[in-house]
Amino acid sequence: MLGADVAVLVAGPGHHGTRPVALLHDGEVRTGAGSDMAHAVAEVEAAHRPRWVWWAAQDAAEAVAARVHLARAWDVAEAHRLLHGGVEAGPGLAWAAAHGLAPDTVPAAPTGDLFDLVAAPDLPADDVLVDAAGHLRADHARWTEDPTHLRAWAEAALATARRQLDAASRVSPRLAATVASESAAALLCLELERDGLPLDRARTEQLVAEAAGPRSATDADDAAARRARDALVLRHLPGREHLDLRNPAQVKDMLAAVGVDVPSTRKWVLEPYRDVHPVVGALLTWRRDERIATTYGYRWLDAHVGPDDRLRGRWTACDGAAGRMTAENGLHNLPAVLRPGVAAHPGHVLVRADLGQIEPRVLAVVSGDAAFAAATRADDLYAPVAQRLGVERAVAKIAVLAAMYGQRSGAAGEALKGLEAAYPVAMGLLDRAYASGRRGEPLRTYGGRLVRTGRVLAARPPGADPALDAARGRFARNAVIQGSAAELFKAWAATVRATVRDLDAAVVLCLHDELLLHVPQEHAQEAAARVDLALTDAARRWSGGAPVRFVADTSVIARWSDAKD
Repeated sequence: MLGADVAVLVAGPGHHGTRPVALLHDGEVRTGAGSDMAHAVAEVEAAHRPRWVWWAAQDAAEAVAARVHLARAWDVAEAHRLLHGGVEAGPGLAWAAAHGLAPDTVPAAPTGDLFDLVAAPDLPADDVLVDAAGHLRADHARWTEDPTHLRAWAEAALATARRQLDAASRVSPRLAATVASESAAALLCLELERDGLPLDRARTEQLVAEAAGPRSATDADDAAARRARDALVLRHLPGREHLDLRNPAQVKDMLAAVGVDVPSTRKWVLEPYRDVHPVVGALLTWRRDERIATTYGYRWLDAHVGPDDRLRGRWTACDGAAGRMTAENGLHNLPAVLRPGVAAHPGHVLVRADLGQIEPRVLAVVSGDAAFAAATRADDLYAPVAQRLGVERAVAKIAVLAAMYGQRSGAAGEALKGLEAAYPVAMGLLDRAYASGRRGEPLRTYGGRLVRTGRVLAARPPGADPALDAARGRFARNAVIQGSAAELFKAWAATVRATVRDLDAAVVLCLHDELLLHVPQEHAQEAAARVDLALTDAARRWSGGAPVRFVADTSVIARWSDAKD
């Protein structure tokens, strides 16, 4: 994987387009900045299609901004997160881990404070990168401002990557492949941030107006709009017109007065009481509209939607826990009421693909349970499980989800007994994960990511509080499946990224188990077919050919809201 066809791309500190960049390939190094280096990267990619190595995907930001497509990479930061867990993965920490140095001995970077001169250890000579203890020099960020130092910086990245590859091969036969897909996902994150999510601005503004009212010119207009939203709830309770709907205690008192006694005012708690009193439905509508007004209103539109009608935010390939992709500025938690505003631009369509029953199908792979794997051959996995257990499909679904999320009471608890008898291998894996989590022991996902359960609820150590131990166990039970599902999802997204490029199509959203592509209209059906084929290919490679079927609901739509849930 890191043979002769390797190119290293590293960047020093500075502003986008002006920071020094080095490209190391075939023993030769080229340094520069801006468009010249992006052109050099494009030439090497076109001629050699190497495996790119960098400290982190941001080293490739200039090339990605210039729309250079980089096919393959080894991202040192993502490899470190997989091997060692957590989210911190700077060069100093990754180098230390790769060289067997304790993480708490990594020298702190100078802060610029006068007292740094008193506390800092002696730095090596100015032309030396590694200090006497074997660490990267503490001031390596400042040190790489000098382009003459970038060759050593690139060679250090490559040396770290090679050691990581050796370590990965010792941990799991699948971990190197996971690094490759995680590295591709980190590249995809840069492209998602660059391209943005296409919106119909006029329709989105209309949706915001329906929830929050018209644009306000003054603070007084804002206050009037708030009072108008509040009045739609308070009209149901004469005499309480001055109640503060933004105060949970007052809202609970209001609900108790109409016979709705609830422990909290969360949506899922209130929903079953919608028909008890009209104020409950009005309150739920108010909460939806208030969220739009305060979080996804006009300021959000003005700040994050560009003149090209694209919503942009920062993306990350790993959340630091089980490894899911995350995004900012509403890209990962856009309210459903705003989905009609996500729309293909003229001449284009959206191809939307949503993985079906992904976590139980992943459980079949991870556990190696042949009987459970057989159930995945059906379009609806829960139907054969229900037949095997002799229960209704709804009960089977609750039982399977409860097994992964740790629910043991009610109907789920009874059905779980049947699951344990019918699928002992799958249930045994979940039970072992739960036990390890209770003890605070680290786990690895199917693809090899280290999940440090001992850091969950770390205020008290394992064994000190049974309730916290149980919570750690539930986290571990879910993380070993959810984390593996995230690895499959990213392998799928990376495969889609590679296979639709010649159609001028692009992934514009990765949402948990769902992909959204922006595609020229004439290539819509071909892109949809390639998305489905990419799932088959990615699942086969990720699972090692396990007899487990993965499915996706793929459709060609004009607006995100057109997709069937």
